[in-house]
Amino acid sequence: MAEQRQRGSAEELIKVVNAVAWIGGRTKLYKRECSQLVRRLRLMLPLLEEIRELKHHSLPDDAVTGLLTATLNAKQLVSLCQAGPKLYLVLERETLTKRFLEIARLLAGSLDHLSLEKLDVSDEVCEQVQLLHSQLKRAKICANTLEARLHDDLLSVISGTPEEVDQSALRRLAEGLNLKTSAEVRKESQAFHKVKGENGIDERVKRALQLLSSIQTPDNTAAPEDLSSQMARTDASTLAVIPDDFRCPISLELMKDPVIVATGQVRFHTYERASIQKWLDTGHKTCPKTQQVLPHQVLTSNFVLKSLISQWCESNGVDFPQRMGTSRKSCAAENSSSPERATIDGLVQKLASGQPDLQKAAAGEIRLLAKKSAENRDCIAEAGALRHLVNLLATKDLRTQEHAVTALLNLSINDNNKGPIVMLGAIDPIVEVLKSGSMEARENAAATLFSLSVVDENKITIGASGAIPALVELLRDGSARGKKDAATALFNLSIYQSNKARAVRSGVVPHLMDLLVNQSMAMVDESLTILAILATHPEGRLAIGQSGAVPVLVELIKTGSPRNRENAAALLYALGVNDSSHLVAALELGAAEALAELSQNGTARARRKANALLELSSKHQHQQQHHRCS
Repeated sequence: MAEQRQRGSAEELIKVVNAVAWIGGRTKLYKRECSQLVRRLRLMLPLLEEIRELKHHSLPDDAVTGLLTATLNAKQLVSLCQAGPKLYLVLERETLTKRFLEIARLLAGSLDHLSLEKLDVSDEVCEQVQLLHSQLKRAKICANTLEARLHDDLLSVISGTPEEVDQSALRRLAEGLNLKTSAEVRKESQAFHKVKGENGIDERVKRALQLLSSIQTPDNTAAPEDLSSQMARTDASTLAVIPDDFRCPISLELMKDPVIVATGQVRFHTYERASIQKWLDTGHKTCPKTQQVLPHQVLTSNFVLKSLISQWCESNGVDFPQRMGTSRKSCAAENSSSPERATIDGLVQKLASGQPDLQKAAAGEIRLLAKKSAENRDCIAEAGALRHLVNLLATKDLRTQEHAVTALLNLSINDNNKGPIVMLGAIDPIVEVLKSGSMEARENAAATLFSLSVVDENKITIGASGAIPALVELLRDGSARGKKDAATALFNLSIYQSNKARAVRSGVVPHLMDLLVNQSMAMVDESLTILAILATHPEGRLAIGQSGAVPVLVELIKTGSPRNRENAAALLYALGVNDSSHLVAALELGAAEALAELSQNGTARARRKANALLELSSKHQHQQQHHRCS
């Protein structure tokens, strides 16, 4: 009964954390605070997933209650930041920032009640929770944020008489809150009425709304003949909710010229060119989002995101002054003699035609063009091909499906394309291709998942999509190339702790052991590497130990290649240091002599592991002698 209650509590916490993460990525204001809160809560997920599987340990009630209270409060707070009236969010800045701090302290207090040493969780998870705990204890209110500046402008606007209103502050407020038209101000007023009711609206808010309504925006000064079309565009942009990924993190406006800023990480950050240039021109040398020092100040156009924004504008009837056709023309002009550049736009039109034969032929050509050069990959993505290729993954024509997934694989080679491919919802259809496509399509689907999983955040998304059982199936039944593609993807995904358990539960260990024994498949290195990373998880060690791995590992240490011997020794150490019975079995099979030789003649890592195993065996033998004497 206690086990079921614990599993239910962990499951509920996981659902709440995932909900907070989803909402927190779509907030209008307090993006920095919400992002920080989401990042910290996500650090709890591996712990919660392992706790969900515990059978012999129970969590203290204080810890469960505290974590549930904190995560539910977090969900309520990020929901307010996502859907609440903007003026209210700015006016109550002090209260809201304190709430973020209170949630951090509540989480820290809840973790205080966890006795990790008494729980059967992995060392990696313990270290992660300790890191989270220290971060939560150091949490403090963010200073000099956009909300702080908007708060100052709001107080400046509502504190004086109508004649004394600071017009520059009023315009900054309108820009920062995206309340630049009468329709947007009316929408804000309606949001307040919905939350507070007619009598609950603060007089200061009413005054701010009145002042914002009085602003003469550029739309109002247009020529009479253009007014009706501009009103139509304004109404469309008001009704269409701009995706957060399309807004500049600095201005919160829809980006027209998005550029990438290098932070030194795999992950990049995109800003509106004018906003980030102004930031840099004022002497800042850090990324506004991460506060990391920038390795350089070169701004690289994000053509893929610009294309996605352009497509969104067209779909929602929103005016986009700089059409992508212009950008592509200038891109093509750089190498107008290239026949590939002259055909890309036509191929994308065929992809969008809805005619199966044209789509198949176009996807096949794009597949080849994307393989040819990085320049082609950028231009194909910029031209809007990604969305159509993702849609074609669901086709029943296996050849078209094969072309589409292979084209996405080739396009994903460019790091700038990985994010948009995932953002377009490609993971789930790629997994479906992995399950039921032709053998070549399955192979390339596995390779695509590997390519996308280079980005750490995608490891979580791919692992949760059901990809791992399908990869294990390809490892078992696939062609030689399919097995290698599956193994590569499984290795990369298994770097994330929760995916290790998913792989073990999907039955990957017996198949890896088969590949170790059947050396004709030439996958000994791959199998050993994956087994070594799975051995860092308790379930992985148990499954590997039960699979009869020790005799195979000892034989590899004796007769394998230098790389095989190194990885076999590392895996044997991971097993032996956690369960001495594996060490005893290895010694009985004559491992000591092979380890002594390896400690002298192996690679640097092999020598370290061999010496560690010899020291471990010596310590074990000493303990055994002590027990016999006593």
